[in-house]
Amino acid sequence: MTPPADDTLSPAERFAAAKARTRRADLEMFVNTLKFPLDDFQREACEVVADGHSVLVAAPTGAGKTIVGEYAVRHAFDRGEKAFYTTPIKALSNQKFQDLRAVYGEANVGLLTGDTSINSEASIVVMTTEVLRNMIYAGSRTLDRLGVVILDEVHYLADRFRGSVWEEVIIHLNERTAIVALSATVSNAEEFGAWLHEVRGDTRVIVSERRPVPLWPHVMVREGIFDLYSPGVDPQEPGPNPDLNPELEAIGRRDRASDSRNHHGRNQHRAGRGPNKPRGRRSPPRFAVVDVLDQQALLPAIVFVFSRKGCEEAVDQVRRSGLVLTDDHQRNRIADIIDERCAGIPTEDLGALGFDHWRDHLEAGIAAHHAGMIPLFKEVVEELFAAGLIKVVYATETLALGINMPARSVVLEKLVKWDGQGHKDLTAGEYTQLTGRAGRRGIDVEGHAVVVEHPGFDAGQLGRLASRRTYPLISSFQPSYNMTINLLSSLGVSRSREVLEMSFAQYQADQGVVGKARRAKDLDATLAGYKDAAKCDKGDFMEYAALREKIARSQKGSAKQVKRAMREATADVLSELRRGDVVKIGGGRRAGLAAVVIPDADASAPRPTVVTDDGRMFRLALSELHHGIDVAGAITVPKKFDPRNARSRRELAQVIEGAKPTFDLNAHKRAVREGLPDAGRMERETEALRRKMRAHPCHHCPDRESHARWSERYYRTLRDKDKLANEISRATGSIARIFDRRLAVLGDLGYVEGHGTEIAVTDAGAMMRTLYSENDLVMSECLRLDVWSELSPPALAAAVSTLLYNGRREDENKTPRIPGGEHGTLGNALNETVRVWSRIDDLQSSHHLPDLNAPHWGIVGAIHSWAQGKSLDASLRGTETAPGDMVRWCKQVIDILDQVAQVAPSELVQGRARTAIDAMRRGVVAY
Repeated sequence: MTPPADDTLSPAERFAAAKARTRRADLEMFVNTLKFPLDDFQREACEVVADGHSVLVAAPTGAGKTIVGEYAVRHAFDRGEKAFYTTPIKALSNQKFQDLRAVYGEANVGLLTGDTSINSEASIVVMTTEVLRNMIYAGSRTLDRLGVVILDEVHYLADRFRGSVWEEVIIHLNERTAIVALSATVSNAEEFGAWLHEVRGDTRVIVSERRPVPLWPHVMVREGIFDLYSPGVDPQEPGPNPDLNPELEAIGRRDRASDSRNHHGRNQHRAGRGPNKPRGRRSPPRFAVVDVLDQQALLPAIVFVFSRKGCEEAVDQVRRSGLVLTDDHQRNRIADIIDERCAGIPTEDLGALGFDHWRDHLEAGIAAHHAGMIPLFKEVVEELFAAGLIKVVYATETLALGINMPARSVVLEKLVKWDGQGHKDLTAGEYTQLTGRAGRRGIDVEGHAVVVEHPGFDAGQLGRLASRRTYPLISSFQPSYNMTINLLSSLGVSRSREVLEMSFAQYQADQGVVGKARRAKDLDATLAGYKDAAKCDKGDFMEYAALREKIARSQKGSAKQVKRAMREATADVLSELRRGDVVKIGGGRRAGLAAVVIPDADASAPRPTVVTDDGRMFRLALSELHHGIDVAGAITVPKKFDPRNARSRRELAQVIEGAKPTFDLNAHKRAVREGLPDAGRMERETEALRRKMRAHPCHHCPDRESHARWSERYYRTLRDKDKLANEISRATGSIARIFDRRLAVLGDLGYVEGHGTEIAVTDAGAMMRTLYSENDLVMSECLRLDVWSELSPPALAAAVSTLLYNGRREDENKTPRIPGGEHGTLGNALNETVRVWSRIDDLQSSHHLPDLNAPHWGIVGAIHSWAQGKSLDASLRGTETAPGDMVRWCKQVIDILDQVAQVAPSELVQGRARTAIDAMRRGVVAY
């Protein structure tokens, strides 16, 4: 029954209340479809979505954040709007696609993951975040009805390789599109939420630190499994320095005493030899760990090993021990699922994939899960584990990212991992992420995190890790060449720099800059509006307004009048400067000599670009020239002088230095002394301005005062913007500086042209707009310079692979196989690719940019063979590349070849790229 209307409410309030009731009813209908009631944080977040706001939800792994995303999809769908659900990895996208299709039907759900496009114009589309970024830059009309974007695993923006994509999406999405950002519990969620509020408008932050299934930390030693904390310590709120289990401490003391005795005995026995380090206790055998877990009803379990090879070795060791964790019925179900899912694998590829070995492990209830496996094998493992048929999975840490594989317990074999450069201790955030998989909601009353004793194990270190639970979100945002080109094409230089100043990276460097940049953006729009409102059909009213402004200032008197007079004189000087004029800056941080290279005749706010006598380049702003400026002389600036080229600036600085004897370095002092206003002189100057004003055509406009009110607002706002610009320039500006350096490199190579704020993308630069790769500029140069024009389709695929592949440590000392030899057609093209990379890398260094990854030839032979049509076994023969890696690299090569097929200047190269794609997209790669 509808409650009676409240007569005290206005019609608008009653309408709003009715809408709110409708939204709440929409939410209750969604809740009724769930198998469990919403937690408080879930309900609060869903209500925020229902009210049309953006929201950041930060909660522990397994707490049910995705419920909020699923409601956001329902809310948009019921309103007739599009919903995009983005994830950081394809496996997550595939999983979410299947989940949503089961709810909304095949016709309403699409999938876009770079190499897969299914029903892309559907109302609900699941995609990787990169796909959405690319759609935004392409100006896709698909975004027109986009009501909400769910950014799942948004904390992934901390990833140093791909994290920038999340910030690009957040900054560039249309303001009317709501964002639902789902994050693991991060210790600076409020900071991240405050940034979202700055760049997206009204955004609510909802944080939950409560796990729906309590997590108990344990240590497994040879004597058995022990609680980490002392009785009486609440593992959910252990505090900063919780007491450890006294039994664990007693075992530790006993071991240290034993080590000490053995160490002393060895030293006596080995007299005259250096001291030996205590050995510490060995880890329990892996099969014994599984056996204990099984006995204590702690299976199913995920065991994190941090090494692909370690995962495979662990599965083999446990299986060789004779352990079987499944019964006959379960083994038959596993066999049926494997047969059904793997029916499409070509028979000739089964051997290379180790299919029979893999199947035997699965039927025993044991599996590995890592990036070296083909996607199909990983999906089968995930399906079997979710169905309760696999009892133990040995996994690398990639499994901790979002994939729905909950377990009763999580086991860590070590508290150190290899990060590509060295062994490093796990951070508290990494420990929290990994152990967060333990505890299946609706199945387990508690989850268990078990650390296996190992050499160097320190219970105190584990106690600190388990109690801190800190996971700060640190931005990894940096503009790439592709981003630089896309920003410049869409927004121009000034607006691009403002957008970059709105990044989370800049926000963290200087939180105030984001708000100021947003305010400056708003003021730009305001200034344009005031200028438009002041238009006069008699003439240029802003020119007339500038005269009125000067008169108003000259009439105020006092000491301020002197200062203003100097400022006006400085503005006049700035607006009248010509190319080659050498100015003397009176004081402040810009003090010294500088040559004008790009004049600016804007009477209201001139900002000419100069190069100093020490080779620096900047724009002279009136707001910074408190001590005045004057022309001291002139030099000749070369016709093709590029102020963004460091070498050119240094050469011009030498010209300035050499011409110093010809300059009048006291001109400024005289100008200041002569410029001090006296009453008579100031009156004469004011009268001259009045005459000029009265002679101006706008002076006789009947709407003059109406126009003047808008121009006065314009100048007040311009002063506010100058103040903001000055504050922003004093802030770090680190991200915008990288953008400027990228522009300089692009300018040196001819991808952009122009100076100052008038920089445009050339035809060569336009090609880069759709080249998305870490080595995008090297790839573009290879295409532009016809480095790959003589290559056959398989050789072109192989050449492309060198700019994608990141060699593993074991590849570094191997000589790669180059089809045709190092001096054949492909070999020559690869050597030329390296020369292109080297030239760009040197250019980057000269502009103070980080080193570029060098081309790596590690999978050239394998990619070439696969593109020739050879079997997986033949392609991998003689290499140590894992089948899963091969499939992943093939898919990435196909992605890049697709881009080459669209933008290569040569139609021949375009055609060969398409031929290579068709040849590679087959078998396990096509799955």
